[in-house]
Amino acid sequence: MSAGPAPVSPRTPINLEKVSALLVDDNAQALDILSQVVSGFGVRTITRCESGEDAQAALRRATFDLIIADVHMPGMDGYELIAWLRREGPQPNRFAPVLLVTGHTRQNEVVKARDCGANFIVAKPLTPKVMLERIVWVAREDRMFIEAPHYVGPDRRFRRLGPPAGIDGRRSDDLPVELGDAQAPNLSDDEITAMLKPTKVAL
Repeated sequence: MSAGPAPVSPRTPINLEKVSALLVDDNAQALDILSQVVSGFGVRTITRCESGEDAQAALRRATFDLIIADVHMPGMDGYELIAWLRREGPQPNRFAPVLLVTGHTRQNEVVKARDCGANFIVAKPLTPKVMLERIVWVAREDRMFIEAPHYVGPDRRFRRLGPPAGIDGRRSDDLPVELGDAQAPNLSDDEITAMLKPTKVAL
């Protein structure tokens, strides 16, 4: 059984300048943060949408190499957007890698993300390191694309593989399925701003 893609290291040459990314989030501040993270990886072509409906229109107009969408949005949520994309979206966008982003990692959320056709679900708060690892992981994976009556998307049968060697994964380090009470005080606005200040990413 394959051990998955090789780990990402600071010496691994990664060029994302030619990647075209679609970012979808109804929260303008979260969309700004996601845009800063992705542009920090060298991505120059970024399309931002604040609703699932706007994202549908963008997917009909242009071709994207990567789609990152928030799960919880009014109207068409992230699950519905990706389910539509996989079944009815224009080609070649139907086959584009998709990362869904959520503030919750309950089991039912993870299952819904898997079953709508997303490649992976990423828990908030987002960090550049985790996002880059997931983007590179998706780019290197070789799962088959399945088209069946009840499911369209990347083959879901890879559970036993776990994260690629050298990459921290949800099985050991991400948030638990059920979140308990906070173990530390919430960060202040100034602390959050300092953490999210754009910085250069060494690729």
